[in-house]
Amino acid sequence: MPQTAEHPLHRPDVSLLIPAHNEAANIPLLLEKINRCFTVNDLRGEAVIIDDGSTDDTGTILDAAKQDYPWLHVVHQRGKHGITKALDRGFRIVKGDTVIFLPADLESDPEEDVPKLLAKLAEGYDVVAGWRQGRRDGKVPASRVYNAVSRLLFGVQAHDMNWIKAFRREVVENLPPLRSDWHRFLLMIAASQGYRIGEVKTNYYPRRAGRSKFGVARIPTSFLDVLVVKFLLTFSQKPMLFFGSLGMISILGGVGIDLYLLYLWIDRGKQQRPLFYFAGVVILAGLLLFLVGFLAELVVNQATRIEAIERQLRQREKP
Repeated sequence: MPQTAEHPLHRPDVSLLIPAHNEAANIPLLLEKINRCFTVNDLRGEAVIIDDGSTDDTGTILDAAKQDYPWLHVVHQRGKHGITKALDRGFRIVKGDTVIFLPADLESDPEEDVPKLLAKLAEGYDVVAGWRQGRRDGKVPASRVYNAVSRLLFGVQAHDMNWIKAFRREVVENLPPLRSDWHRFLLMIAASQGYRIGEVKTNYYPRRAGRSKFGVARIPTSFLDVLVVKFLLTFSQKPMLFFGSLGMISILGGVGIDLYLLYLWIDRGKQQRPLFYFAGVVILAGLLLFLVGFLAELVVNQATRIEAIERQLRQREKP
């Protein structure tokens, strides 16, 4: 039986959150490295591994390993739901004061990266992202474009936004429910809430076994997700700013067309009925956009009240 790190009796200092899908060949070494990390760095830690619908022996190996590693917690998901759903579920389970997201494929080495992330977090940051050094896989060009676009749209000055991250517990508790592939946007969401974002260089290691679960087919989806997240972060709390602006532009455009038609009728005696009808439709569309904006404000107001109630309930549940 391997030597194990001390299992915490109360809330652990660090929670490692690790989604895994068909990583049976990597799990044993991953657990050994996590155990050495906890022991060498004297950390009261836990590792929550989400078995995301694996069809190999990942789940069986993890369940058997719980006897040797008391800090290991395994969550099995029926079917493959992806990293975002795994993280969303894991964030509600982890108990540590610091939560660290790691992959199960050992492209990140827990023995190296966990201390680096914790040290950077101790400098006063709320979230710390890893920055892969020496990466040579075929996804580098797409990753560079994604990171450049994200820096431009969101203003988060990080080089590798879709990699390992460490969060203070407060950040995790205030994250909204995650959708689609929103695990890629955790830095942006945290930054929009006012949290300080840091970055630390980490070594990149090629996958030891198995194959990557990501391909170029995700690029169009990621592009659309970027636009959706940008929209929500900008207008989710003030939807009238978006719909009202569009409505105002539409109404002013319609009124401008009507004034032009009035000028033609007075000055030249001409009528442009199709353009007149079009102007009416544009003005009506603007009024409808204003109506949608008011309805959206009511929805946001109710959502804010619900969030306040949920926050109070969470405070009461804390020991």
